[in-house]
Amino acid sequence: MKKRYLVLATIAVGAGILAACNSSATNKKLLGKWYSQDKKTNLKITAKEFILDEGEPFAESYFTKGDSIFTSYEGSEPYTKFVVKDLTDKSMTLVYPDSTSVSFFR
Repeated sequence: MKKRYLVLATIAVGAGILAACNSSATNKKLLGKWYSQDKKTNLKITAKEFILDEGEPFAESYFTKGDSIFTSYEGSEPYTKFVVKDLTDKSMTLVYPDSTSVSFFR
């Protein structure tokens, strides 16, 4: 009897973890190609990568939490934090870690 409850609890926890891993919390408005107002910086956000091109592009994995984007190179810490402000379908303002604001357009 105790064994049955243990098996059911293990299955329930596993199902919960699987459901949490498959959920997509990324804002669909963020995805796509973005260009800075001066056309010097390109930003491409896919479902799995955050690619910032300021001369030499490099891809980083990312996750979102609230109005912030946390990036990491090859999964290493510490995370780099970008804050999204004024997000619409055609434009957004991204605040870099050094508090510099850059306006991006599609």
